[in-house]
Amino acid sequence: MTRDAPLPTILVVDDEAGVREIVGRFAEAEGFTVVNCQTGGAALEQLAHRHADVAMIDLGLPDVGGIEVLRAIRETDPDCQVILMSGNATIDSAVEAVKLGAIDYLTKPLDFVRLKRLLTAVRDDGTRRARLLQAEQEVAKNAEFCGMVGRGPIMQELFGLIRRLAPHVRTVLVTGETGSGKELVARALHRFGPRGSKRFVAINCSAVVETLFESELFGHLRGAFTGATDNKPGLFEVANGGTLFLDEIGELPQVMQAKLLRVLETGEVQRVGAVSPTKVDVHVVAATNRDLRAESEAGQFRSDLFYRLNVVELRVPALRERREDIPYLTAAFVRDSATRFNKKIVGLTPSAEKILVAGTWNGNVRELRNVVERACILADSEFISEREFTSSLAHGAAPPPRLPAAVRLPQTDTAPSSGDVPGDSLSTVERDHILDVLARAGGNKAKAARMLGLDRRSLYRRLDAYGIRADASG
Repeated sequence: MTRDAPLPTILVVDDEAGVREIVGRFAEAEGFTVVNCQTGGAALEQLAHRHADVAMIDLGLPDVGGIEVLRAIRETDPDCQVILMSGNATIDSAVEAVKLGAIDYLTKPLDFVRLKRLLTAVRDDGTRRARLLQAEQEVAKNAEFCGMVGRGPIMQELFGLIRRLAPHVRTVLVTGETGSGKELVARALHRFGPRGSKRFVAINCSAVVETLFESELFGHLRGAFTGATDNKPGLFEVANGGTLFLDEIGELPQVMQAKLLRVLETGEVQRVGAVSPTKVDVHVVAATNRDLRAESEAGQFRSDLFYRLNVVELRVPALRERREDIPYLTAAFVRDSATRFNKKIVGLTPSAEKILVAGTWNGNVRELRNVVERACILADSEFISEREFTSSLAHGAAPPPRLPAAVRLPQTDTAPSSGDVPGDSLSTVERDHILDVLARAGGNKAKAARMLGLDRRSLYRRLDAYGIRADASG
């Protein structure tokens, strides 16, 4: 694992104390933290609040059977690899085990050479995953731009536009869905513009009481209205020399739209109760999640103000339009949350990451950040698992692994070298097991061979024998 990272965890479930002791000592020597359970119920209780990288489960437990525990693990923690063991192995139980996703089925007395290969593969997969997550965090740092993270072409194009436009534009309209990061775009325009060292002032137009808009934006004199006990500068005066960000500009009342247009055209503001105007020099960035063009054509938003604001329009894409950025956004949020919550969290398990990448994210980046922060609070290990996300996301758990398109089955279940094979034969069990491992390895033959404890040549021989075509790279 990475330096200072916790050791991988193995859960050993057997009602025989001698088996738990022997397997536990062997696993500790292989670099695992061992958790022992005597019953299936105790194992399920453990797994309810902690993640295990691999579980070795006796098939004939006295309370909850090994197959039932395997089913529960596949549903609650699909990233936990499962090895079943039994002193009375049967074809039926082996078939069911591999169909449910067990990586191997060992008979007692255990073959410790085979077990060593299995544990080494699990440990090495964890190490590679940790390194990948570290790399994603490094990429996230490098892909960060003024608080935004985007490595894909859509965001890189947006970042380039901001750099090129910021030194020249005085008025910009930023469009995009709620939570997509419009204010971050406005702050980036300010930072890279000629006024980056001046004030950046923001107001959310949807949060201002309609009767107070004029006072908020333009200020007022003492006694101008009931409650005006002092002179007050408006936000245009506060932002003088800098940038004023008008968020949710579509919520601005029609009467204020006319007054804002006049300020943009003349560069002058007039406080409520004042006789003469005051000159201001302000760059204005407005943002909206509405279609102002359609609303202006329908008479719901002043068309002259729309065209005055829309000198330059920057559209912020929705998160579903740039799913390739989700792993890097997640890595950045995990890094920040782990620091704030003082937790040693490396990143997400593969199934958890799949859930996030497949999410709908109607709330966009803001929703993703909130979900990741909540998961970091709930997490009790170095990897955030699927369990920490399912309660926060409406779409629930990820579907079970499917066979990659690159792995193709022959038209019949006949192995070319051995004639018809009975459906319950050990050959069928091995064939199904190889298919399942190939599916979990994404069709990568080298990875599948490691997971199976085989060298690549042996795996190829089996693929040929069972008529399995695996065209994926590996």
